[in-house]
Amino acid sequence: MKAGEQAERTRARCQTLARFSEDCEGTRRTFLSPPMRGCYQEITEWLRPLGVFARLDAAGNLRGLYPGETGTASRLLIGSHVDTVPNAGAFDGILGVALAVALLEGLEGRRLPFAIEVVGFSEEEGVRFGIPFIGSRALVGRLDDDLLNHKDSNGISVRAAIEDFGINVNEISQARVGEDVLGYLEFHIEQGPVLENLGLPLGIVDTIAGQSRMEFIFAGHANHAGTTPMHLRCDALAGAAEWILAVERTARAQPGLVATVGAIDARPGVTNAIAGEVRVSLDVRHGADGVRHMTVRELIRQAEEIANFRELRVEYKTLLDQRAVAMDSSFADQIAVAMTETGCEPHRMVSGAGHDAMILAEKVPAAMIFLRTPGGVSHHPSETVLVGDIERAIECGLRLLSQLAESQQVLKRTCRA
Repeated sequence: MKAGEQAERTRARCQTLARFSEDCEGTRRTFLSPPMRGCYQEITEWLRPLGVFARLDAAGNLRGLYPGETGTASRLLIGSHVDTVPNAGAFDGILGVALAVALLEGLEGRRLPFAIEVVGFSEEEGVRFGIPFIGSRALVGRLDDDLLNHKDSNGISVRAAIEDFGINVNEISQARVGEDVLGYLEFHIEQGPVLENLGLPLGIVDTIAGQSRMEFIFAGHANHAGTTPMHLRCDALAGAAEWILAVERTARAQPGLVATVGAIDARPGVTNAIAGEVRVSLDVRHGADGVRHMTVRELIRQAEEIANFRELRVEYKTLLDQRAVAMDSSFADQIAVAMTETGCEPHRMVSGAGHDAMILAEKVPAAMIFLRTPGGVSHHPSETVLVGDIERAIECGLRLLSQLAESQQVLKRTCRA
């Protein structure tokens, strides 16, 4: 099959899987929901002609092993997640699984000095249980009893969801990766506008940004909107609004940093009353944890300064402090060579979103290749990807596999550095 035809088929496969959904209109596929079974069956059929028989591990991840040369003990993992957010697009996550299959097809039966394991992670988005990365946590041994006992909005635990899917939850430990795993490679749409603005089809992820998530509470005095003079007000919403603009100014002044206030809850929340209390969220991300932490401290200082000036009170708490995760530098260098060989500029970049690769990086060398996202749109039905970019990704991936196969020493140096 020609490269262009293979790219078109890969794109069409993603669109086919988008039909496996919990919703009649739009795509929503959460952890081990009924549509997940149909999705897995479809992927299994893609793998069967390649001599790969997929299985489910005890965390509900789909895993299929493409054997290497006779006597091969090592394996390279390639994959991404199969679950989606509500009202999702057709390519977030699942494109990485479809591309893994496309690479196996592109080998045309050739065996490498290592096996390739295709992995479709059962959960990455955190939609059903409010906890992300259930699938990849299992591979690094972090799917513990506390997480297994966590319940969704219907009172069903992670443990029960696994058992209801017909899987033996007591075999969780068998899902862990061992010393035979050389590394993990993940293809993913960028979910942002950077590559498109640069006119590039592919990018290399150097680092997955760290995240700080916080809640701030500005407290003043609720009062009548019509009878309270402006100079006698303690308006919590006005104070919060001033601080929100300060967040934007601070983020704009620091290259590579993004900061977002995405949720506002003003109380009492009626037209004719001054807000007495406002709760706002804060999300700060950067590839360097030092920069992120420094920014958070500065935003706290500004919140306190604004509150003091306006005679308000401010409280805050940290909800998440996720460290930045660097991808394996030697693995990334090999990808850069492969991109160059296939005529792509090897642009290095930071991922502002979290991915399964950041979890796998705890145990094995991990690397990510981004594909351009037209319009920078993701987590929405209009999310798309260009066939030509998929073709470039397949070409780059096959070149990378050939490089790694050229010498076991190169492979070990790349993946164990």
